[in-house]
Amino acid sequence: MKSRLSYLSSRSERWAGKAFVLPAVLVVLFLSIFPLIVSLYLSFAHMRFFKGQLEINFVGWHNYYKLLFGSGKTHFLGLMRAPSLVGWLILLGVVVLLALMWVRYVRGKKMSIGETSWRLLASVVVLGGTGMLVYTLGNSGRPGTVSITLIYVLFGISAQYLLGLGLALMCVQRLPGQRFFRTIFLIPMMITPVGIAYLFRMLTDTGKGPLTPLWQALGWSGFSWTSDPWGARIAVMIGDLWQWTPFMFVVLLAALESRSKSQLEAAQVDGANAWAMFLHITVPQILPVSATLVLIRLIEAFKIVDLPNIMTNGGPGTATESMTLQAYFAWRTLDLGGASAIAYLLMVVVTLVCLTYFNLIHRKVAERL
Repeated sequence: MKSRLSYLSSRSERWAGKAFVLPAVLVVLFLSIFPLIVSLYLSFAHMRFFKGQLEINFVGWHNYYKLLFGSGKTHFLGLMRAPSLVGWLILLGVVVLLALMWVRYVRGKKMSIGETSWRLLASVVVLGGTGMLVYTLGNSGRPGTVSITLIYVLFGISAQYLLGLGLALMCVQRLPGQRFFRTIFLIPMMITPVGIAYLFRMLTDTGKGPLTPLWQALGWSGFSWTSDPWGARIAVMIGDLWQWTPFMFVVLLAALESRSKSQLEAAQVDGANAWAMFLHITVPQILPVSATLVLIRLIEAFKIVDLPNIMTNGGPGTATESMTLQAYFAWRTLDLGGASAIAYLLMVVVTLVCLTYFNLIHRKVAERL
């Protein structure tokens, strides 16, 4: 009898736990899984709106074909032309680095089918991404939204990490006023992306912005950031740099403050200089945090939309239009199928880039721990 009661009691406890968890699971399914499935179907369909009704026609791969091979190819993938000498050198350098990576991997005698497949995928992604940038940014070429997004991601993450690390290193030196500057560095995190976009839109206005006297003194009063493709891109990247550097700074500052003091003191006793201590002690200790930090920022950087939308409206032409912004423009014109296709292609690009990063860098960092 007691065993029967204990069985019923344990079973009721399990069902009670499931009953409490079920509402949260339903909310997650409704807010994430269901829209994901619906948007996947819409990417294979064409929607037409009529008065009082909605018509959905299944068109198969037409939306994807239009972006990759059809009328939207130049907009999405860009116009590819023969690269310049610098472009050929960059492409050659990437090929050499990949070849060295494969030689080192083959000599390591730890080959497996899974590891070889991942490395092959990473090599294809790196070489394909480099080739797209080189061919679209070369002579008479024009980058599409994929190349522009990659430019934002590569420049943004590199510059933000280096600047955030530099600021964090300064703040751990116990300099006068460091607490004040720690607070100042966090201000961009308290401002919405829309506010930052409007701020830099005013700052880059050489005709009537607050920095007009400075532009006039430099002789740039007649220059318009938004009328020049690279000027507009640089303005967007500077705004993105100002917005996300505090995030890098906060995390790296916490990593630097958690360093092992005993190793630093032992290195000082042995006569190691500041650069040697940074290279051989600080970098290995903050490497795991840095690898995860870059991975998180990598995923977020692909979704840039506020800054190019408000600062330049994607212009001039499509010079500053990211993949997310292109999907937003397609949605705004009620091309929901095209917007869904762009969103899923963005998901594919993000997945491939993150898998490449994880297999080339993040996994290596984990193996060293």
